[in-house]
Parts: sequence; C-alpha cells; structure tokens
Amino acid sequence: MRTMAGTDILLVEDDASLREALCDTLELAGYSVACAVNGVDALAQLAQNEVRLVLSDVQMDQMDGFALLEHMHSRYGHIPVLLMTAYGTIEKAVQAMQGGACNYLVKPFEAGVLLEQVARYIAEPLDEDEGGAMTRVVEDVAMKQLFALAAKVAASDATVLIQGESGTGKEVLARYIHEASARRDKPFIAINCAAIPENMLEAILFGYEKGAFTGAHQSTPGKFEQAQGGTLLLDEITEMPLALQAKLLRVLQEKEVERLGARKPMALDVRVLATTNRTLTEQVSKGDFREDLYYRLNVFPLTLPPLRERRGDILPLAVGLLQRHWKSGKTLPVLDDEARQRLTAYHWPGNVRELENVMQRAIILQEGGRIGAAAIVFEHPLLSGGGGEAFAPAPAPAADSASPLESGLRSLEEKIILDVLKEECGSRKATAERLGLSERTLRYKIARLREAGVSVPV
Repeated sequence: MRTMAGTDILLVEDDASLREALCDTLELAGYSVACAVNGVDALAQLAQNEVRLVLSDVQMDQMDGFALLEHMHSRYGHIPVLLMTAYGTIEKAVQAMQGGACNYLVKPFEAGVLLEQVARYIAEPLDEDEGGAMTRVVEDVAMKQLFALAAKVAASDATVLIQGESGTGKEVLARYIHEASARRDKPFIAINCAAIPENMLEAILFGYEKGAFTGAHQSTPGKFEQAQGGTLLLDEITEMPLALQAKLLRVLQEKEVERLGARKPMALDVRVLATTNRTLTEQVSKGDFREDLYYRLNVFPLTLPPLRERRGDILPLAVGLLQRHWKSGKTLPVLDDEARQRLTAYHWPGNVRELENVMQRAIILQEGGRIGAAAIVFEHPLLSGGGGEAFAPAPAPAADSASPLESGLRSLEEKIILDVLKEECGSRKATAERLGLSERTLRYKIARLREAGVSVPV
C-alpha cells in the first residue's frame, strides 16, 4: 500500500487486477496514487491524509461507492469524486452526481477517457502550512493584490464572477472566497456545467421529486439545496444551455428554487460564485449567453492572470509542487539555476495545471537529488523561449543527440533493470526494492523500455 501524504488520487477498487492496471495508468500519466479496497478502507485513509481526487468503483463489498459518497459529503465535500461502474444508466448517473460525484464512468472505458476525466476534475494544487490548514502560493505582486481584493469581497454576500484561462486556479480562488466568508462553516458545493449532459444538468442543479421523470424513484435535493447556508460554485457557467440560463436567472432573482415535479418553491440562502475561461461579453454579443444573467452574475468580477503574467509565482509554486509530490522520504531535490531559468522563461499555456505535470516529470527524471534543465520537460517545447510576450522557437533536442556517455549509462541502467526483473520473476515490487526505486519510477522506466520495443519479463 502506498503512503498517502500529499497524494493526488485515492483509487478505491476491490478487483485487485483492475486496481493495479488503473494504478499503472494513472502513475504513468504522472499522478501519485494510493489504493483502497472498499469504502471503509478509503475513509480510514482519508482521515489521515489529504487527497485531490477520489476515483471509486460503485459495486464493492462492505461499503460501496454510493455509501462512500454519502459519508464523504459532510467531512470531505471539497474532494472531487469520480465513480466507475459496469452498470451505467441515466438513473444511476443522476443518483451518483446528486450524491456529490463530479462524474460517472461506465466500464469498460479507454485509458484516454479516464485521464481526460481525471485532468478535468482533480482539485487544483494547494500547499499545506505547518498547522495543516490549506493555503495558497501567492508571491507575485499582482496575485497579492487580487487575493487582497478577494478577501474584501468575501466579507459581503455579493455574487462573484471569476474569469481566467484554464488551469489558472479559478476554483482555488472560489474556495478562498468561501473560506474567508462568514459562510465558511457551511457547505461549499461546486458543479461543473461543462461536464454534465444537458438533459441531466437541470435535475442535478435544482433537484427533483419522486416520479418527476422516468427513473426518478425517490425525491432528491439539487445542488442549490445542498449548498443551503453556504456557497454554490457554478464552474464554466458559459457552457450552460440558454434554456437553463433563464431558469437559473429566476432562481437568482427570486432567491428560491423549485424541484422538478414540485408544487411549491423553497427559499434559498446561498451565495453564488461563477467561473468561466471565456470572455463573457463576447458570448453575450454572439447570443450564446443571456445578457440579463451576465449582469446578475457580474456583480463583482475578478480576473485571474495567466501564469506567464505572474512570474513571481512560478518558482514558489514549482517548489511547493515538488514538496507535494515527493514521496521518497529523502531530502527534497534541488532545482539548479538552469532549471529555474528554464521554468521562468516558459510561456505556460497550460498554467498551474501544466506546471504540476512538469514538476511530476522532474521528480521522475531527477538524478542524485538535483533537478537540472534536462529534467524540465514541457508539453509545448516550441514555447520555451525567453522574455515575456513573444517567444522564439526552441526546438527539442533530437532523440539520437545524447552523448556516448549518456547512451552508455542508459543502456547499463536498462540491462540492470531487466536482469533484476528476471531474477525476481517479474515482480515490480521486489525489483523496485532491490534497485532502491519507487514502484512509480520503475513503472515509468519499464514503459519507456516497452516503447522502445524491449521485451520485459512479466
């Protein structure tokens, strides 16, 4: 069982072979993963450590995925939960997301589908201070000013519209506003308007009565009701269909919600925050977003600058992400000057989310406790120039450009790995222990061998 300190994903799956396969897929994508065999095991691990996402099967003994969702709602409501099941129906999907799940995957699914869903829902990286409270890395002058402004608006009940590119941390800012408000002890409920099918979004948002539609076997509260007394975040609000925008506007104006199939409305005491990665005025002018709803949401607008415009945050964030993902128990690797220069010169089209991926790769590629420029591998290498606005192309080195020494060392390492794997009858755990590697690093190296066409013992 992997340690969970600062873990990205808690995988809850009772099938051992599937659990290992899913773990391999996630770890090779750069995520740190801890495993639980059922809901009871998962809750025990959540009580000890913070995770950024829970990926859980539905059908399990002792405590299934739905029961786990119910237990997590009050204590771990801030952690996104992605459910998996072989029995996919609209009714179960609605039930899962009404229970707090961010989405629902029907088995069997492609690895790419899983990774896309995880990337979409995994909570933004946060640092933990010595007291255990979640804090944000805010070093750049522009960000300090923004969070100071957010603290002021948090003291009111004003609706806030948070705009910014994908991966800038809009939900992090929304959670900060909630935690700095008088509603901090009440629920913080987030719903991603882009991730839920149009025919389900209304039921999930407003709730429904028993018999309201086919499959509605019990009355279920919506996200507005779940957020009663607290804060509701409407993530990616521009993806909401126009017909539903009109109904949302009425809820905001009247401060009451009516479940589907209900005969009378329910009074609401909910603060609404909304985020978007689009320019709302453009969406309004194109007719894709209601103008009256725009003004209702845009009471207090906040715009998160992209990472390339707050360069003072890049290195502190990079170090914080290293601390979050470093699992060996040894001294944290050091970023050398060339690596730091490479990080600060990059354009960061994927913002903080991309920086996290880069630092997870750097942990795998670090050598001797040192992270050099070669360990900083970007997703968009042509954007890795210098300066601020325009970036000169910087082509990645050719695959065969390694020096004879580097090639020789790589070949020796590969031979050692293959020899030990053979001696240990293919056991990844035993091989990793003998080589002094983490199982995640070993899996990464094995994947590279397979990509090169090398036969690996199983």
